[in-house]
Amino acid sequence: MYAVFQTGGKQYKASVGDVVRVERLDGEVGDEVLIDSVLMASGDEGVKVGTPQLDGVQVVGRIVEQDRARKIIVFKHKRRKGYRRKMGHRQAYTALRIDKIEL
Repeated sequence: MYAVFQTGGKQYKASVGDVVRVERLDGEVGDEVLIDSVLMASGDEGVKVGTPQLDGVQVVGRIVEQDRARKIIVFKHKRRKGYRRKMGHRQAYTALRIDKIEL
């Protein structure tokens, strides 16, 4: 059984027991999260595809970690002009453990 859900402008495919890193969600470690924006679900009855979302289907997960990802370096330059800019960025994320998919 798996589901494709949407949060933070991105889509994720997850099964029960998976740990998924999603865009930062509000909440503390151990809090339960309900995601209603399910686009597709697969179960014993077969595959259900939403247009664009499925009604009455939700993904239930628990927050495992609130952290920031590794730093990426953004370096810009223009040749022969002396223009150089170096910046870094760390994206915040929430790690969710998928507990159940309610069809």
